[in-house]
Amino acid sequence: MSEPSMQPASRRTPHADARIIVIGAGVAGLVVARDLARSGVRVTVIEASDRIGGQLAAIRIGGVEVDAAAESFATRGGGVQALVSELGMSADIVRPRESPAWVIGRRGRAHPLPASSVLGIPGDPRAHDVVRAVGMLAAWRARLDAIMPLRHPDSYRTVDDLVRRRMGAGILRHLVAPVVRGVYSTTPNALPLERASPGMRQALRESGSLGAAVKRLRAASPAGSQVAGIRGGVHRLATALEADARAAGAEILLGRRVTRFDSDGVWLQSGDRLDGRVVSAAAEVAGAGVRTRTITVATAIVDAGGLDDAPRGTGALVEERADGIRARAFTHSSAKWQWLADELPAHRHAVRLSYDEMPDDPEATVSADLQAIAGVRIERLVAIDLRTWTRTLEASPLASGQDVVGEAASVTGLATIIPAARATAARITTERISTGMNATGAEG
Repeated sequence: MSEPSMQPASRRTPHADARIIVIGAGVAGLVVARDLARSGVRVTVIEASDRIGGQLAAIRIGGVEVDAAAESFATRGGGVQALVSELGMSADIVRPRESPAWVIGRRGRAHPLPASSVLGIPGDPRAHDVVRAVGMLAAWRARLDAIMPLRHPDSYRTVDDLVRRRMGAGILRHLVAPVVRGVYSTTPNALPLERASPGMRQALRESGSLGAAVKRLRAASPAGSQVAGIRGGVHRLATALEADARAAGAEILLGRRVTRFDSDGVWLQSGDRLDGRVVSAAAEVAGAGVRTRTITVATAIVDAGGLDDAPRGTGALVEERADGIRARAFTHSSAKWQWLADELPAHRHAVRLSYDEMPDDPEATVSADLQAIAGVRIERLVAIDLRTWTRTLEASPLASGQDVVGEAASVTGLATIIPAARATAARITTERISTGMNATGAEG
């Protein structure tokens, strides 16, 4: 592969080669590069690390290959499925086992999340599974939501604000906080309502109570339809995007760090300058104002006959300070994905636990947490792998007109990232056509 042309800033001519420079080879950057290259646009992707994919990554552990980070995607909007199909993998889209998530509380409490809930918020606080989870007093407090007027649905800014005011602290502490902690890596008072549930505010306006809004949202998204995966692991999506982008002519350069950029190009750590229109898909390049959170994922292969019946379904969320458990979430991966179970011998299981920080003694901590969460004896820890990931919760807005995708645009989740990245690529292509520039940069 040829090296991109670089020249000192004093000699450059902005956009002279009509190149698009994509900073970052995570999924957003790869989607933009792939779509642009397939439209005939000259694209160079610059990635600081030595691999593509970002948080779509694979590990081989205990004789099987599994996802090291993201292992599923939301099906809303159909954008991810459409891309997977374009990449020739539609037959490999798989659904997880249908099973409610559990919540592990203090003093040994363990219960499934209420069947009719969004973010742990119940649609009907009178339901038996809600009362069993939070207790009669908290359930009665939550019932006030149905009779209190909801006059200002736009006044609720965070999940904490909404749930505490409408249904009370019991629902917030025992149901909502574990979900927010496990899924969004933050707390309810730091999670904006629009980010947690984009449709919630409109549902509040149309429903008149929080419980009714939850029922409306659930009806629009039936159980069993929200999540899917890819046989062999979601990391395969990144590999397929890279192959398609390269086949269409995109350059993907690894181990090259961008130190700063403007609308006409980037400066590399080596001191070189590369000219072209920039699309930022790397939040860290933005500098100050980026709010992040680190997550440590412990993936383990264990021998445990007690897990054969999946006593906690496909996973569990943990209340903060619940009986000394340090993990905040547990996924029983081989119970969730049949393709993975098929690759493991009898009584052997793939599991993963999420931590806010790296455990001091990973093997002992993972074994103890797993036994406490699942309530079964772990006969042998066959293998363990720990990876720490940095999630961007919020990135500073860049200059007006700057193209930004992925977490650099404060967007998370494949179901949101992929359509937004494709829309950016389509807009850039349309702009180039409208200005009379063909794929090689010549006037049309």
